[in-house]
Amino acid sequence: MNDPRRSNKSNPTTRVAVLIIVIVLIGIATFLFNAIKGKREYDEQNAAAASSSAAASASGASQ
Repeated sequence: MNDPRRSNKSNPTTRVAVLIIVIVLIGIATFLFNAIKGKREYDEQNAAAASSSAAASASGASQ
């Protein structure tokens, strides 16, 4: 009568596995986003420091 292969209920283990995979992927995406954002901020700060030190050495060399 009832065929267990044709049950409308999906396997709860599959749902838990998908949930864990989604959480891990969100964590990896957050980590990568923060790493890229931090690198850009670091590069901007170093570019400003490098340009100001280059300007200072250029003005010191002309004296």
